[in-house]
Amino acid sequence: MSSIESTDRRRIVVAMSGGVDSSVAAGLLAEQGHEVIGISLRLAPEPAAGTPRSSSGCCSVEDFQDAARVATALGIPHYVFDMREEFERSVISPFVEEYLAGRTPSPCILCNREIKFSLLHKKAFELGADAVATGHYARIEHDETGYHLLRGRDHHKDQSYFLFEMGQKELATTLFPVGHMEKDEVRRHAIRLGLGVADKPDSQEVCFVSDGRYAQFVARAAPDRVRSGEIRNEKGDVLGTHEGIHGYTVGQRRGLGVSAPNPLYVSAIDADSATVTVSERGALAADGLVASGVTWVADDAPGDDHRVLARIRYRHEAVPASVVETGNGTVELRFDEPQYAITPGQATVFYRNDEVVGGAWIQRGIPHTPHTPRTPRAPRDAARPTAVETD
Repeated sequence: MSSIESTDRRRIVVAMSGGVDSSVAAGLLAEQGHEVIGISLRLAPEPAAGTPRSSSGCCSVEDFQDAARVATALGIPHYVFDMREEFERSVISPFVEEYLAGRTPSPCILCNREIKFSLLHKKAFELGADAVATGHYARIEHDETGYHLLRGRDHHKDQSYFLFEMGQKELATTLFPVGHMEKDEVRRHAIRLGLGVADKPDSQEVCFVSDGRYAQFVARAAPDRVRSGEIRNEKGDVLGTHEGIHGYTVGQRRGLGVSAPNPLYVSAIDADSATVTVSERGALAADGLVASGVTWVADDAPGDDHRVLARIRYRHEAVPASVVETGNGTVELRFDEPQYAITPGQATVFYRNDEVVGGAWIQRGIPHTPHTPRTPRAPRDAARPTAVETD
């Protein structure tokens, strides 16, 4: 059962990005007879001079125009709210700080927590709304035990990873109208509803880094805090130099600027000494991790030794693990099988089958203690500052 029945007419604010997912979300709710109000959020700053906006980005003037055209086609009001100041403070500044600290951020989780399911909800309720809807690929179900957050039906587009900090209060007043659909089905609805955005491509970059060049963005944002340093191996031998730790992430293989007989990966980043340590892939194996800022969707911790399926980054396949709370919002996660490239700054999200039960922010990995000669499989590449694929 969803949090709001389609047969009950409600006033619902829809976060409209101008893409197909949020447009169809608005269209379906209007079709069901709800009073729908479209809101677009101006968040990202304009690209730096001489930096073109990526065609896969979002939050452009063209996106707002598309949202306005969809609203007109649906016969619903549409407003644009300027939240650039709040976005700078709550999302961009932490993004820069994380990179300068040698960590790899996940800005879309912060945006969901601080903007879409905090400030946007506040704006919606000021307009007398009963709920906020978005185009996220996730599902919300309600039963006698409370509200449940589940993966989107389209697992290739699933965005539940980015929503793990939602609690009962947020879930009770949120709708994900396209979460039970496959992407192709969403596009077919856009055609049926005559919305004009059915073929619009998804956004896949961090919205405020228009060209996808994260290191350059950080360097422009904090030029006085970027410093060069050394690239060393595990023995401490200097293999080369770098122009700033913000250009590296744990697990990274490409673009290291050093050569060796065997492939090397970033295994550690020390912000104090500006040192990047590289190792062969076996050194990146971990038996578990320590994470802080734990949140539980049901608001209560599930137990002393809770079995979960854990994802350690957005594109990571969830793996069996045990999670134990260790106090002060910190948890220790132990994998059934060693995992690779635990990346500080990323989120680890806990599932029970398709349901999100909680998550936390990775602080460090627990090094693998070999018991067998098995070496964990290397990932396709290092973790990136996880950007949700949005419309």
